[in-house]
Amino acid sequence: VQLVESGGGLVQAGGSLRLSCAASGSTFSINAMGWYRQAPGKQRELVVHIISGGDTTMYADSVKSRFTISRDNAKNTMYLQMNSLKPEDTAVYYCNAVTLGHTYWGQGTQVTVSS
Repeated sequence: VQLVESGGGLVQAGGSLRLSCAASGSTFSINAMGWYRQAPGKQRELVVHIISGGDTTMYADSVKSRFTISRDNAKNTMYLQMNSLKPEDTAVYYCNAVTLGHTYWGQGTQVTVSS
């Protein structure tokens, strides 16, 4: 499975961005996908994940009601709509996919929110 993120950038506080994660390869084997982020000097943390085959999602408390995960199965693409962005959302955002026995990561996309 290969994952490629896009859509990051610089935005002012209160603005919005939409990240995309295009998956290729053995996508049929993916059980769950998600978004993680890592700010400078901090550990990588879960933003949201979604279980394949259903609509079960889990959001970090810090992004609930502001971020929304979605998928386009026909395009093998996952999205993260981020609204009401805050400076503390600044981080490198990584796409993640989990199969039976393996976890895959994208290269990351930088999101910077200015105050």
